[in-house]
Amino acid sequence: MSSEAPTADAMLPDTPESYQRTLDALVERVQAARVRALRSVNQELVLLYWDIGQEILLRQKQEGWGAKVIDRLARDLRSLFPDMGMSARNLKYMRAFAKTWPADRKVPQPVAQIPWGHIRTLLDKLDDPDVRLWYATKAAEHGWSRSVLVHQIEGALHLREGKGLTNFVS
Repeated sequence: MSSEAPTADAMLPDTPESYQRTLDALVERVQAARVRALRSVNQELVLLYWDIGQEILLRQKQEGWGAKVIDRLARDLRSLFPDMGMSARNLKYMRAFAKTWPADRKVPQPVAQIPWGHIRTLLDKLDDPDVRLWYATKAAEHGWSRSVLVHQIEGALHLREGKGLTNFVS
């Protein structure tokens, strides 16, 4: 008895020759649609986190919100949305994210395309906004995992690629 799943032809003797090709093509389309859907959800979350960060910055400026208010906000948001990572630490990252890309500049497209963990890594490891954007662009372009992103930052890839940053300098 084989542990492999039976092929479509083995299950149905009258299966047309084109069946496997059709099945393979449909599987590929479903998988591609799932990837696009996940990217869309990720982009919406990243933009939401930027918006939350902007709101916190605004309240801090206008009303003098401090760390205790952010801690309270985190507790309340986490109780309402327990699966969204609304910790005080994450809210502080959201604030730093919004401060890095202020309202007049909005979130650059490559940044909106990478996962939140990548954005936190960029905020932790890099100070220069042009360098951050360069790595965000490369991560989005090449589909880097977070560990690859960290490796490339630690290896100063932007310096090894020579003119890498000139695309972003005015």
